Amino acid sequence: MTVLMTGFPGFLGGALLPGILRRTDGAAICLVQSKFVAVAKQRVAELSSAEPSLQGRIQLVEGDITQPGLGLGADALKEVTEAWHLAAVNDLAVACEVAVRFNVDGTRNVLDALERCPGLTRLHYFSTCYVSGRYAGPFSEDDLGVGAPFNNYYEETKHLAEADVRRRMSAGMPATIYRPSIVVGDSRTGETQKFDGPYFIMQWLLRQPRHAILPVAGDPTMTRVNVVPRDFIVDAVGYLSGRSVSEGQTYQLADPHPLTVDEMVDTLARATGRELIKVPLPRKLAKVSLARVPGLYRLMRIPPEAVDYFAHPTFYLTDHCRADLAGSGIGPPAFASYVDHLVEYMRSHPEVSSAAMF
Repeated sequence: MTVLMTGFPGFLGGALLPGILRRTDGAAICLVQSKFVAVAKQRVAELSSAEPSLQGRIQLVEGDITQPGLGLGADALKEVTEAWHLAAVNDLAVACEVAVRFNVDGTRNVLDALERCPGLTRLHYFSTCYVSGRYAGPFSEDDLGVGAPFNNYYEETKHLAEADVRRRMSAGMPATIYRPSIVVGDSRTGETQKFDGPYFIMQWLLRQPRHAILPVAGDPTMTRVNVVPRDFIVDAVGYLSGRSVSEGQTYQLADPHPLTVDEMVDTLARATGRELIKVPLPRKLAKVSLARVPGLYRLMRIPPEAVDYFAHPTFYLTDHCRADLAGSGIGPPAFASYVDHLVEYMRSHPEVSSAAMF
């Protein structure tokens, strides 16, 4: 068995790879952009040191998903039997042209390359719950084109890319689609690769005195923030990907009982030791203010694009995911049970940024 992985050494790819290789005595080909080769080599060394059975089984290959053939020779992937496509631009403020090149064209190039792999048994494709756009209501794992507007080009291009994957599945390509919600650090250690999403709120609260001001967009008692820790994603995908029942399925790796925005910010306030003074604002006014009021973004350091996810109208159903995880003991822990680990990790790792890897 030969595994192809894109998106290594990213936040999820590096954590998933050891479990993938434990299931087989084969090897992995990790497609890495030239600018990330040094980081990837360091990650391989760390993985091999922690797990000696991985020694010599992870091959780094310089390539580029934005290039036809992934920038590789015609026969470079002929032995591939399982593929993991995680590479994408996960940046809410990404420009349209960049998002299309990486998320849409990049996914299509991966699919085209896999069409030339005669031994392919499965593609594991990472999408996102937010292919829903701003759909008001419950969004199932079988839903995709629901006609809702998108918050940004990241969401829209991930929607287009997933549609491409589904078309190949309909034509016979064996695949499984995973849609994480907002992924934060490890629930046990707090470890993460970037500080975004709820971390913007944590950082803003920690920069204030005990009585902290927090603008709150929309109706915080009705809208919910769906957050899951990295270890849930790794454990759930590791389990589901090894089961034959998962072929052809789409899984929303989301919290079936997400907190309301009110509950989320109150939880963050407790974890950071702050008393909140909430200032209600319409969503669009909050975004415009952060984008255009001189000095406001520099003060708060909350990107305007992040506001949408604290006034998001979609509720993500997880029926397939919960059914196929039943009996495994794997499920997303309650946010309040691990938020302290996230705050502690953030406090002790000021070198981590909010920048996306691409």
